[in-house]
Amino acid sequence: MNRLLVIAGAGEYPKMLIEGAKAFGVEHVDVMAVKGSCPRSTAWLGENVHWFAAGESDQAIVWAASQGYDGAVMAGQVSPMSLFHGKFNEVVRGWLKALAVKNAHTIFGKLVSEFEKAGVRMLPASLFMDAAMPGVGALTERGLTEGETDDMRRGMQVAADVGRHDVGQTVLVKSGMVLAVEAFEGTNAAIKRAGKLSKGAVLCKAAREGHDWRFDIPVVGLKTLKMMRKAGVTALAFQAGRLILLDREDVIRFANRHSIAIVGIDSCLPPAPTRP
Repeated sequence: MNRLLVIAGAGEYPKMLIEGAKAFGVEHVDVMAVKGSCPRSTAWLGENVHWFAAGESDQAIVWAASQGYDGAVMAGQVSPMSLFHGKFNEVVRGWLKALAVKNAHTIFGKLVSEFEKAGVRMLPASLFMDAAMPGVGALTERGLTEGETDDMRRGMQVAADVGRHDVGQTVLVKSGMVLAVEAFEGTNAAIKRAGKLSKGAVLCKAAREGHDWRFDIPVVGLKTLKMMRKAGVTALAFQAGRLILLDREDVIRFANRHSIAIVGIDSCLPPAPTRP
């Protein structure tokens, strides 16, 4: 792979992917930056930068197809609220209108299909991120208590069922009760809802079986941990090799300081690919 395009949204994730690609030996990495989401500090890590508005994604696809990249990767957040308040041109409005079911899977899946239809090879968003994808076991000084382990099992079962419907990837459980299930509002909003009901919940994060790694990969960072502490969530369980952990050292330090357990669980599912 000589020429890679990173389609970058918000957060540290796109920056880490760009740095990982360069460390792997990709000679030329360009950034296609989402206006209003991608920070300039990330955009300028690319050899070249092309800015575009999410509501004009069709034009961005035409541009990307004309550049002859070996592949493209989508990384970083785009606010879900932009789908309700953003300005969309006629083509993009037509894409959204044609979707009978609207969720992250269908919307980003449509975007990926349009890129590939135009001749842009879309690659897994987990590429070059192996250093940020923890394996099985506790990352923190504290592991799960017996009660948290029971809640983890319950949460992972529910997350698997919810995942089949592409609703969300996060479930919060306390004493066997499902306090919150992530929907379109995102992980942090689900954590807030759970915290209003009870303290001491376990947060379970899982990608569904057969997950399309080209988009919507599970991601956790320091912002998530701070929200967990504020809401009184005491543990995080995730599928080993199937989640990107941002700010790893800061996250673990913060978790240890506040006695939050972070544990990778063997899901018996294939890990996310990290190499082309």
